[in-house]
Amino acid sequence: MNLFVLKTWLQTKFAKDEQGANLVEYILLVALIALAVIAAVIFLRGQVSNKFNETGSKLSNNGN
Repeated sequence: MNLFVLKTWLQTKFAKDEQGANLVEYILLVALIALAVIAAVIFLRGQVSNKFNETGSKLSNNGN
């Protein structure tokens, strides 16, 4: 599947008629953004969890 997308993108990129090339480029761009977001979530998962736990502890201590 990925090779088909790459082949289609290369064909449209180097062809004189670039009609439809924008769709493939947008698909690749969205895929790269999705990968970056997934990587950021995985990388920062522990830090975000710690901040939520810390904030929750502060809120519960202030309620007493």
